[in-house]
Amino acid sequence: MSEDLNPPISRFAVPALSSLPADIRERIEAVQEKSGFVPNVFLVLARRPDEFRAFFAYHDALMEKPGNLSKAEREMIVVATSAANQCQYCVIAHGAILRIRAKNPLIADQIAINYRKADITPRQKAMLDFAIKVSQAAYAVDEADFQTLQTCGFDEEDIWDIMAITGLFGFSNRMANVASMRPNDAFYMLGR
Repeated sequence: MSEDLNPPISRFAVPALSSLPADIRERIEAVQEKSGFVPNVFLVLARRPDEFRAFFAYHDALMEKPGNLSKAEREMIVVATSAANQCQYCVIAHGAILRIRAKNPLIADQIAINYRKADITPRQKAMLDFAIKVSQAAYAVDEADFQTLQTCGFDEEDIWDIMAITGLFGFSNRMANVASMRPNDAFYMLGR
């Protein structure tokens, strides 16, 4: 039995960069220029240009906006809920982004393994408790959950953001898992 030293990045065919619509190709090239590589998620989702545009428009609207949740806290939500959903791609990729945004080489591993034991604030723990509940048992979210968040200083818009980020990445986790999306090797060492 031979070992595949270069496993595919997805169980689905990935389009050639040169074959993509100009706007998608330009976005991927900009990411490559900034990071030094093309994250595999871009190539996998590019197989369906309209869906690529919709996904990244919603991603950017949630993850890049200013607000009471820092960009690092937004990434904490992704890492914690992706770990609960056993999504290797998102834990590895967003763990790298979290390490960079938090300027902390340990935080992503702590949150991915057990955020309850991570070196985070009580406010962040409450945020992740809520995100995990939304991810794993949304049907059970009740007014007490909102009260807890409000006591920790989260307003209605913050709570919406936590819910929406969790929902988007619940979708993303399922897509990445079913597509057998492979994290780029480069992600593993970023921010360490």
